[in-house]
Amino acid sequence: MIWIVAIFVIGYLFITLEHTFHINKAASALLAGVLCWTIYATQLGDVHLVNEQLMHHLSEISGILFFLLGAMTIVEIIDLHDGFEVIISRIRTRCSKKLLWILGGLAFVLSAILDNLTTTIVLVSLLRKLVPQRDQRLFYAGMVIIAANAGGAFTPIGDVTTTMLWIGGQITTENIVQTLFFPSLACFIFPMLYLTFKRSSSSNSLQALDVAPVEHSKLDSTPFERKLVLGLGVAALVFVPIFKYLTHLPPYMGILLGLGILWVVIELVHHKKAEEEKTKFSVLTALKKVDSATVLFFLGILLSIGALQSAGQLAIMANVLDAQIGNFYAINFLVGLLSAVVDNVPLVAAMMRMYHVEYPTDHAFWEFLAYCAGTGGSVLIIGSAAGVAAMGLEKINFMWYLRKMSGLALIGYIAGALVFLLQQQVVSNKATIMQIFVIN
Repeated sequence: MIWIVAIFVIGYLFITLEHTFHINKAASALLAGVLCWTIYATQLGDVHLVNEQLMHHLSEISGILFFLLGAMTIVEIIDLHDGFEVIISRIRTRCSKKLLWILGGLAFVLSAILDNLTTTIVLVSLLRKLVPQRDQRLFYAGMVIIAANAGGAFTPIGDVTTTMLWIGGQITTENIVQTLFFPSLACFIFPMLYLTFKRSSSSNSLQALDVAPVEHSKLDSTPFERKLVLGLGVAALVFVPIFKYLTHLPPYMGILLGLGILWVVIELVHHKKAEEEKTKFSVLTALKKVDSATVLFFLGILLSIGALQSAGQLAIMANVLDAQIGNFYAINFLVGLLSAVVDNVPLVAAMMRMYHVEYPTDHAFWEFLAYCAGTGGSVLIIGSAAGVAAMGLEKINFMWYLRKMSGLALIGYIAGALVFLLQQQVVSNKATIMQIFVIN
């Protein structure tokens, strides 16, 4: 089975060095996924068993893909109707420090409700109107990345890795929000406080930033349409955990329900308009804007991880990690730092497969993994979808981010991890005290 590992490693290399090889990571992931299963099938020889295992993995993978497709479509519908302008239009401050906290707070909150990638794209696009000088604007963009990744980690819909753990049954909504809110908040707050109180006369100082008034372009949608679609879209996303709790159906059923309702409302709102005008706001137009390559990337990666699990390679890897490191807090902390170098999706998928039997739902292992994988990617700009998006929009240099922002991101990452460990200690002490009272 060594060939399966070799194919996965080669595919992973092409994914990580996507910009060097000029091959879309979705293509590399799909090739790796199919080849891993092909090699596994030919080496095992039992076609019936391989097909059973493949169908089992596909049933889990499809739930993640349908959820992502539905969520991405809802976000695109909001964007088509200029729904985010409702939030953006309320930013009027010209104070640099105040703007830093407004943008950081928005990134933290919006990423928890929507997702960190969408939030970053919206806020970095806004920065072009607010801060005309690019070299000054980059500090805000860097903090948006850190804040968005921190905010996305503590909700099941804020970051794709947390979503994967939620759909896989490793975490529940109420528990992950309660457990990770304060660690995520610390991850966001500590870098913000450092920048805010930094007294420096250098060009890096936020004191000297020139903030311009926001210029609002003419919009095609009406104020009523923008507010309606934004409200319904956010409600559809937030309702998904509630739907799962009430019905015990998979999350993708909830997201598809929300998409269906939003679709009907849009058809009714625009039904009197000319066909060309209706097409501009239609769900079909939104579907064309959805990044389907990302969906295919997830498909390929999850297929590869499924093949590695079926072949027994992940169990071997888990045993090696336990033997060499032992402490699962240390394992997850290292996984978070590793996610800054390589994509966090395959890392989390591998951890889910390696430890799916060892740790029950809502165990501290899964909670800490969600935090580390969601926030550790901020340490390098290539370590998260939010960072890559900002890098593309603002052409942020890798070395600039490493020099100016990586240290801040690392401070936040460590601070949040310490808060998590402190919480665990408090909970453990409470449980011990309760046991003493019960015994007595």
